[in-house]
Amino acid sequence: QVQLVESGGGLVQTGDSLRLSCAASGRTVGSYAVVWFRQAPGKEREFVAGMRQSDASTLYADSVKGRFTLSRDNAENTVYLLMNSLKPEDTAVYYCAATLRSLTTRHWTYDYWGRGTQVTVSS
Repeated sequence: QVQLVESGGGLVQTGDSLRLSCAASGRTVGSYAVVWFRQAPGKEREFVAGMRQSDASTLYADSVKGRFTLSRDNAENTVYLLMNSLKPEDTAVYYCAATLRSLTTRHWTYDYWGRGTQVTVSS
């Protein structure tokens, strides 16, 4: 079983960058499909980006494509989400999640979750 802890959130201005971290413990993060979801107040939890365990290939939501980049550091057992050109609509709590099954964009298919980190982008 893997434990996930997110960090790196904060308050930034439009156009700024942030790097979120999803630190895994208990199991090797490369064994899991790891994804980021986000949830804004009053809205559904939505898929942001994910990385497959098989080949570390990535998938991004259209809303973040070209601005957000996933990477994985096996030595640190951590997955990173680099967020550039942030917009006010990116404001949300960002959650890291993992599954031993295949990557999906559906949050209910994920078994392991972190507690989230708040990202606030001011205009």
